[in-house]
Amino acid sequence: MVFEVNFDTLEATDVTLRFRRDGEKVGSIYNDHGTQKTMARLTVPGENDFIGVEVPKSFVAELLDVAAETGRLANPTEAEGYRHRVL
Repeated sequence: MVFEVNFDTLEATDVTLRFRRDGEKVGSIYNDHGTQKTMARLTVPGENDFIGVEVPKSFVAELLDVAAETGRLANPTEAEGYRHRVL
């Protein structure tokens, strides 16, 4: 499967990465409670619709690297904290 998410900023919290486009949240990556799974939640057109898929931690690490290289991290310090806690 291939999913595409267009975003201009990647925002990190303690255990979540949020994709934002024009200031609006369009998806997130989080650790599933009680498991080792890293999940992506992507919003789709509709009031409460979303798609949830498991993503490898290597993908998340690469996403963080590319976001840093292209200046899309909202806060690089918070992103490094996320990297240490989750990856």
